[in-house]
Amino acid sequence: IGAMTDFSTLLSNPKLVLLGAAAQIGVFLTYLGALCLAFTPQQAGAIGIIGGADGPTAIFLSSRLAPELLGAIAIAAYSYMALVPVIQPPIMRLLTTREERLIRMKPSRQVSRDERIAFPIAAFLICTLLAPGALVLMGMLFFGNLIKECTVTDRLALTARSAMIDIVTILLGFCVGASTNAQHFLEAKSILIFVLGALAFAVATACGVIFAKLMNLVISDPINPLVGAAGVSAVPDSARVVHMVGQKEDPNNYLLMHAMAPNVAGVIGSAIAAGILWSQLGN
Repeated sequence: IGAMTDFSTLLSNPKLVLLGAAAQIGVFLTYLGALCLAFTPQQAGAIGIIGGADGPTAIFLSSRLAPELLGAIAIAAYSYMALVPVIQPPIMRLLTTREERLIRMKPSRQVSRDERIAFPIAAFLICTLLAPGALVLMGMLFFGNLIKECTVTDRLALTARSAMIDIVTILLGFCVGASTNAQHFLEAKSILIFVLGALAFAVATACGVIFAKLMNLVISDPINPLVGAAGVSAVPDSARVVHMVGQKEDPNNYLLMHAMAPNVAGVIGSAIAAGILWSQLGN
């Protein structure tokens, strides 16, 4: 995933990282909701990460905290990632006015190659200090991005973002399917997981939009609140949905690259959220 990700949009407008962080509120609110429904803390943590809209992270965390729920959580996570164009637009339109959806953002600045190389190194060190439990996830993400940006390992980067990711996805699907049995999957808990997963995704989307509106109260350059919906880490689907909704209001308003900034920030945010949950609940 790191080898497929371009952090230039985030580097050109760093304040948008806050939208990716705001979207993770959905993860922790869903964790609390799952606790209220009599799930164990470990199961609640694994269910909550569905709100990050990051399939590999959801599988990683559930395999360590609640392996008995791995199948249901993996299916829910990937299902809601596929349903981004269905789930997000109504929430975005509900929480914004037409005037807000028409806001045009300033063009992003050009990011130098040195900045793109330094970012994965610096971000890895900072993120692991904040959430040591995310060391594995952050390490793989930023290593993949580093081999892409340094340009001296082009063949490795190309393999990582093409053949390797396809092979790993197939093997991951087989492993998750093989670990899922009817005894655990065909239960009422599975229905609750799907409901909580949908709630987590909806809350994460709403939190991103609302936080963008709050930021507009204190910054001089306005942010189109639609961009906040891209704070979930469904890359690049959420950014495309933001662009699509924005263009329905103004066909000449191009939000795609602006939306990619919180979108890639959401990838980092979901990994940090998973690391926090794992470090607190893993023992």
